This record gives sequence, structure tokens and C-alpha cells, in this order.
Amino acid sequence: MSEAFDCAKCSESLYGRKYIQTDSGPYCVPCYDNTFANTCAECQQLIGHDSRELFYEDRHFHEGCFRCCRCQRSLADEPFTCQDSELLCNDCYCSAFSSQCSACGETVMPGSRKLEYGGQTWHEHCFLCSGCEQPLGSRSFVPDKGAHYCVPCYENKFAPRCARCSKTLTQGGVTYRDQPWHRECLVCTGCQTPLAGQQFTSKDEDPYCVACFGELFAPKCSSCKRPIVGLGGGKYVSFEDRHWHHSCFSCARCSTSLVGQGFVPDGDQVLCQGCSQAGP
Repeated sequence: MSEAFDCAKCSESLYGRKYIQTDSGPYCVPCYDNTFANTCAECQQLIGHDSRELFYEDRHFHEGCFRCCRCQRSLADEPFTCQDSELLCNDCYCSAFSSQCSACGETVMPGSRKLEYGGQTWHEHCFLCSGCEQPLGSRSFVPDKGAHYCVPCYENKFAPRCARCSKTLTQGGVTYRDQPWHRECLVCTGCQTPLAGQQFTSKDEDPYCVACFGELFAPKCSSCKRPIVGLGGGKYVSFEDRHWHHSCFSCARCSTSLVGQGFVPDGDQVLCQGCSQAGP
């Protein structure tokens, strides 16, 4: 008698039949598949011993079942992405989940360097300054009516320019005669003292501090000889070609204020009517 040669599972004779040898003994093909084969995650059928089996994230697939869930392209030898447990080829993934570059219209591939702003996406090399057309990258930029400018280009194109030095005002500044000035450029024409935040006046459109304007252009008080400036509500009295501060317009003899009163000129002096009538 010949020695028994049976399947380790069903005990049927394996003489003249195809079998598979394992550490635990020989198996007929059906028993081997039922015992050791994995179930395909797609079709739920056993993956037979003679089938090419693919494995991904604890799931097993027939080669023909491992395909894009949208276009059904085989992924056996293709790059792919898993999105919410669904397998997608790169083309379908890009169409469904990637953005289009707002500049060139091409797909911004997953993992590529990109920039996003205002709900739009750009390839890093496509996000350019609308002025100098250089890539903005991680530099600061200023949006303006759909365009994007690097800070130097924006300042050159849109920032106001100082009426004195013609350079752009990037921050701060003051307004004089409806024109913008750098604070450091608005200075007294006479002494070059900064005028920003100070009281000043002008002569022939040139700005002057109060002191310089008084010394250079204001009439002099006939009494104290100091300049008479009308800034800050200052008041004065004029008679013929002479001028007085209100506080200085008084009788040369009794010092009575003559503001709003009658007076009599006496050479370089002015007298109240009482002193005038009293004689020398």
C-alpha cells in the first residue's frame, strides 16, 4: 500500500491533484484559499493564491480591484492618494481637491509651494508684484483693486509725496496749504526750526515761525519797539504810519489806556485829552 498523502484540512487525497505545502502540512487549493487567503476590501471575494495581491493600510485588494474610485483607472503601478478612505489617482485628486492658480490657470499640485490670499491660490512663482513683476514670496505686499504690489512699488505709485523733498510719505506727515509734508521738512524759512505742532504763519507761501515772522515782516510797536503779530488773537492800534500793541497804547504822561478813547498826537507821543488840555 502507498503512504497516505491527504489535505491537512479536508483530508481528501492529494494524489494527482494540485496542492500547496505549508508548515502545517499540504493543502488542496480550495482549502488553502479558504484558510489562508485574504478578503479583497473592494469586492469582498477571497484573493486566491494565484492572484496578484495588493496591500494598503491594513486592506487587501485584487490587482484589478485596486483602482481609482472615480475614473476606475488601475492604481497598481500608479501614484495615488487616499481621501476619506477612497483611493484616487493623482489626476482625479487634483481635479477634486486641488486649487487652480489664479495667475496661470494651472493646477496647484498637492505638496507644491503655494500662496493663498483672499480666497485665491497661486503657485509661489506666479504670485508677482503688479509693478516690478518680481515674485512676492514671503515679502509684505499691498492689495489694490485686484492687483498686488510690493511695498516699494506701492509707495512709488500711490503714496503721497512731500511738497518740499518730493519723496514719498510712508507714515505720519502733516498738511500745509492742502499739500502733504514730512514733519521734518516743514521748517521755518528763516531759522529752520521745525513747525509741525507749532503755531506759525506764512509770507509769499513760505512758512515762518512766529519769532522770525515778527522780526522780518511784522510792524513794530511805536511804544515798546517789539514786533506786533496778530497770531493768537493779538490786537493792535494803528494811526497814520504808526502802530501800538493794545497794552502799549496809553497816554505818554498819565499812562491811561487810550484804547477806545479819544487821543491827541503830540510829536512821537500820544496824549489823552485831559493831559493835552493841561498843556506842557
